[in-house]
Amino acid sequence: MKHLIDILDLSAAEIDELIATAKDIKQNPQAYAHKCEGKKLATLFFEPSTRTRLSFEAAMYELGGHVIGFSDAGNSSSAKGESVSDTVRTVNCYADIIAMRHFKEGAPLVASIKSVIPIINAGDGGHAHPTQTLTDLLTINTEKGRLNSMTIGLCGDLKFGRTVHSLISAMSRYENLHFVLISPKELRMPAYVLEMMEENGMSYEETTSLEDAMPKLDILYMTRIQRERFADADEYLRLKDSYILTPDKLIPAKADLTIMHPLPRVNEISTAIDDDPRAGYFRQALNGKFIRMALILKLLDEAQKNPGRVNAVADGCAVEGLKCQNVRCITTIEQELDHKFKLVDAEKGVYRCIYCEAQA
Repeated sequence: MKHLIDILDLSAAEIDELIATAKDIKQNPQAYAHKCEGKKLATLFFEPSTRTRLSFEAAMYELGGHVIGFSDAGNSSSAKGESVSDTVRTVNCYADIIAMRHFKEGAPLVASIKSVIPIINAGDGGHAHPTQTLTDLLTINTEKGRLNSMTIGLCGDLKFGRTVHSLISAMSRYENLHFVLISPKELRMPAYVLEMMEENGMSYEETTSLEDAMPKLDILYMTRIQRERFADADEYLRLKDSYILTPDKLIPAKADLTIMHPLPRVNEISTAIDDDPRAGYFRQALNGKFIRMALILKLLDEAQKNPGRVNAVADGCAVEGLKCQNVRCITTIEQELDHKFKLVDAEKGVYRCIYCEAQA
C-alpha cells in the first residue's frame, strides 16, 4: 500500500499518469463526480493552511466523497499532548485516506509507519510538500507542454522553502534542465539539496540577483520569505523584502515566461502583475485541485487492490551516540520515537535523519 510522503515515492511514470488523469478530470469532470462515493478523507492540519486544505476538501467533494478532520491543532487532542502516532491510529478507525500537514518535519512519515490507510504529506515544516510539487509539475506541463529542456528560476526563501526542495527532487528525473537559485546568502538552498542535485548531474547556478537572472528564465518560481520558520524576528524583518517582483523587472523577461508561486504571497509579487498573461499562480492554484483528485483516486484504488495492507517501513537504523539536533524535527516532540539515520557517505561517516534529512 502506497503513501505519498516524499515526491520520490512516485516514479516518473506514475507522475506522468497522475498528470494525464488530472487533465482528463479537468476536461471531463462529470465522469469523476461519483468515483469516491462512500469514502472519507480526513484532513489533519496541525499548521494553518488555506489553499492546500481547501483544495483537498474540494477535490474529495468533487469526487463524491466526504471530509472529516480539523484545521487547527488547538482543536485536536494534540493540544492535550496526544502523539501523532496515536492520532493517526485513532483516525484510521474513521476514514479511508488521510491528508496531513504538520509543523514538525517528518511527522507524516511517522504517521505512515503507524497507518493502515494511505497517508498524504500535505507539508511538513520546511522539509517537503509533494502535492504542491505535483501541482507545480501539472502547471509546468500545461503551460509549456513539457517537463524537460528549460531554465527554471527559484527565487526567495530557498532554505526553508519546502515547495522548491520537492520540486527539484521531482525534476531530477527530467533532462536538459538548468536551475537558477536566487536567494539571499542567509536563505540559500540547503546543502543536502545541492548534494542531491550534484549526485544527479543537475545543472544549477546560485545568485543573489533576480534582475541578472530574468532574461534567461522560462519559469520563474517566486516564494515567500516565511516568518513562521525564523527563530530570530529581527533576521526575518531584515530579509523579508529581499525580492519584490514588479512590472519593470519583467521588461527583460521572455514573452512566454510563466510566473509561479505556491501562495500565499505577502508582497513578493506586485498585484500589478496579476493581469499579465505570464502570471500563472492562480492557474497553478486551480491545478492543485485537479492533481489532488487524481492522487486520491490513485491511492484509494491501490488500497482497494491490496486489502492485506501493511504499515509503511522507514528505512534507517539507530546509530549509537547520535541524536537528531534539528529543532524542527518530529523527534523533538515524539519522545518515544527512535532516532534513526541513513548513511549517505560511508567514507566520511555522514548520516542524515530519516525524518527531516538533517545531517547528524
